This record gives sequence, C-alpha cells and structure tokens, in this order.
Amino acid sequence: MTPTPEDHSHDDAHRPAPGPSPGHGHGHGHGHGHGPATPVSAHLRKVIAAVLIPFTAVVVVGLIVLWPGGTPDGSRGGPSGLGFDQQRASGRVVEVEEVNCADVNAQPQQPPAPGEGDAARPPGDADEPCERATIEVTSGKDEGHRFDEIVQPSASRHYTTGQKLKLSYAPKAPKNLQYSVSDVDRGMPMAVLAGLFALVVVAVGRLRGVFALVALAISFGVLTTFILPAILQGSNPLLVAVIGGSAIMLIALYLCHGLTARTSVAVLGTLISLLLIAVLGSVFIGWAALTGNTDDQTGLVHGLYPDIEIRGLLLAGVIIGSLGVLDDVTVTQTSAVWELKDADPSAGWRKLYAAAMRIGRDHIASVVNTLVLAYAGASLPLLLLFSIADSGVGTVATSEIVAEEILRTLVGSIGLVASVPVTTALAALVVSADRPAAAGGGAAAGGRPGSAGASAPGRGVGAGRGRRRRAKPRGGR
Repeated sequence: MTPTPEDHSHDDAHRPAPGPSPGHGHGHGHGHGHGPATPVSAHLRKVIAAVLIPFTAVVVVGLIVLWPGGTPDGSRGGPSGLGFDQQRASGRVVEVEEVNCADVNAQPQQPPAPGEGDAARPPGDADEPCERATIEVTSGKDEGHRFDEIVQPSASRHYTTGQKLKLSYAPKAPKNLQYSVSDVDRGMPMAVLAGLFALVVVAVGRLRGVFALVALAISFGVLTTFILPAILQGSNPLLVAVIGGSAIMLIALYLCHGLTARTSVAVLGTLISLLLIAVLGSVFIGWAALTGNTDDQTGLVHGLYPDIEIRGLLLAGVIIGSLGVLDDVTVTQTSAVWELKDADPSAGWRKLYAAAMRIGRDHIASVVNTLVLAYAGASLPLLLLFSIADSGVGTVATSEIVAEEILRTLVGSIGLVASVPVTTALAALVVSADRPAAAGGGAAAGGRPGSAGASAPGRGVGAGRGRRRRAKPRGGR
C-alpha cells in the first residue's frame, strides 16, 4: 500500500485535502520534493540534543576559561623593535624623476665580491638610472611634509605619480630620516575586491549568502579576538584551536543552515573528523620529530614569546586549516542523504548510504586534489628552491620544512576522506530511523498494510469521503 499523506509528517496533517481525485495511489506525491525536508521525530531530536548540548556547553565553558585578558605572557610590555609596532602615517607620490645613481650616492644592492671587479656586475646595471620619488605625508601632525626616496634599477618596487603609500614614522630619528616608505596602500583594490565578493555571494546565495557573510565575519572575529590572543597569552595552542574551531563550526553551520537535525548531523560529522585530525596530527608530529620552527615568522614569534609551544602551534594550524573544507564536505553529504530520502521515501538506510557514498567519492577526489594543490601553491617558492638545488625527491620530502607541509596535507586529507563515510552513515541512520514506523502506521493501527485497518482513528473521515465519492456513480447506474 502506498502511504497516505498523513504518514509523512505531522505538518501534512494540517494541509488541505487534495482535489476530487481518487483517494488511493497518489499518497506521498505532494509530501516530498517541495519546501524543506521532512523533520525527524521528536525522539531523535532529543537524542541529537543529548549529544550536542553538552558539547556546546563545554565549548562555551572553554571560551570563558581561556578567554584572553591583560598583557600576554612573555611580552616585554614595550615596542618589539621589529617594525610591527612603529607609528604609521599615510603618504602619496608627488613626483618621480630619473637621476644618476652616483649623483645621489646610491650603491649597488649586491656589490661584486672582492677581486671580481665589474665582471660580476649584471650587464647594463651601471648605465641604468635610478629613480627619485618625492613623497608627501598626507596624515598626522606633519601633513604636507615631503621627503625623497631613491629607487635603484634592480629594486622590485617602483613608484608612479599619485600612488598612495603607507609610511613609517620614527620620532627619534633625524628630521630628514623620520619618514620612510613601509608599503604600498592597497586599501582601495582590496575593498573593491571584498565588495565584489560580497555582491556575488548575496546575488547567488540570497538570504543564505547574507548569513554566510555574517558567519564569515564572526569566524574572523573569533580568530582575532580569541584564538590568536589566547595563544599569545600562553594557553595551549591545541586546546585553543579545538575550542575556537568548535565555536566557529557551531556558529557558522547553524547560522547558515538553520537549527535543524540535518545541520546537527553535519556538526557531529565535522566534530568526529576534527578529533581524528587532532589525534593523527599529534601522533605524527611527535613521531616525525617536527619542531614547527621552520620559517622566519615562527622564529620571530618564538623570540618575542618564548613560552609559546611552537609544536602545538603547528598542530593548531592543521586543525583550523582543515575546518573550512570539513564544513563543506559534511554539509554536502548530509544534504545529499536528505534529498535522496525525499526522492525515495521507501529507501532504507543501507540504500541511502550506498547512493550518498557514490556522491561522496566524487567529492573526495576533488577535495583532496584541491588541498594538495592549495598547499603546493602556497609553498611554490620553497619547491622552486629545492628544484634549483637539484635535490632528490626523498631528500626534499623528508626535510623538515617540506615534511611539515606534507603532514598538513595528508592529515587534513585523511580527516576529510573519513568525514564522508562517517557523516553519510550518521545522516542515513537519522533520516531513516523513524520513517519506517511512520509509513507503517496502518499496520500498527489496525492490521497488515493494505488491509481495511487503514481506516484507523484519525483517517476514517478521509477514507469514508473517498468511498462515498466512488459510490455515487454506482448508484446512478
């Protein structure tokens, strides 16, 4: 017997009855495929809540306990002297002119080694002119002040008239050396690009796109106001990353996809995968004896804050870097299972799992490739250096600086791949756990499916009307 509309959800019971079509055979046609997915039972919602509410409470408590306050441990309380905390000002290029390098006492950036003479100097360098850029301060107490910046021919950055710049100000330096160029002002192109990104997201995603942008802003806020300051204050980087990443996950998923059982299953799948990534990362970082101190930035951080656990910082980066892609995979798999169930309400959890895994395998292939290429692109200059050195593949792969990136890629990919069967199994079990009982309600109410027991209480009115509509023509004959 095809289930009647009342068998699908309590919401369908309040919908108006269909038109004067026969009361059999059309059953579930209007109950699926339109609007949101049928909600799971109250019992299953309680089971999911029993898992997620304590987890959310732990995350909230962790945020409160680890929330940074005061001066970070290990800080010197004053300027670092590394250029990050210098006073800043704005400026613009007023004029650019060519000058003889010797006239402005500009020395070659890479003078020839002793005894090599002019033979070591690249051809044409001696003849190429330097550039003198006149720069005007456009903010602060010295607004209108001008100074010159000499640019050598081999410099990577050259200036154009009207270009906006960021200036560093050293009040204790001589008057003519107090201002210097620290960087180009990229505020306008970056703002235009961000606006274009927001416009595309909202135009395509509509209200979901707006929620996605809000979730992005909140995620960035958690990163800058909790994760980074808490690590600088001396808290365990791994614990901070797990708490902060869990908070980002809960806020982003529920804000973008709603407080539903579908979203909760995606949260559970993401949580299990994050725990797997944390365990694997911790084991293999220790086994491979990676220190995490492989670049200048890490060295500077460790020099300023020696109490920070650099190895934990590496593991925290692996977790946070994997979180965004994990959300995508788990939400996609959960939605696929729900839609498959709506398309075929009679499908059991094994059939749903098999069908959704076929979708998931395609997703796995593309996501893993994306991760590998993303890490390779970020490390391209490093890979070029190893290529120039003509080192063997084994030597390159096992060097710490490359092994660190390989570990990021492989541990994150294992977590992503594992999230597909885990999330798919959870979603298939949840979405089908209470539906067979609902579809078989006729048997529970009064006998075998398809028998006269279908006229159980709550359905007798509809059934009787169907019989009366069919009885009229017979009476007419």
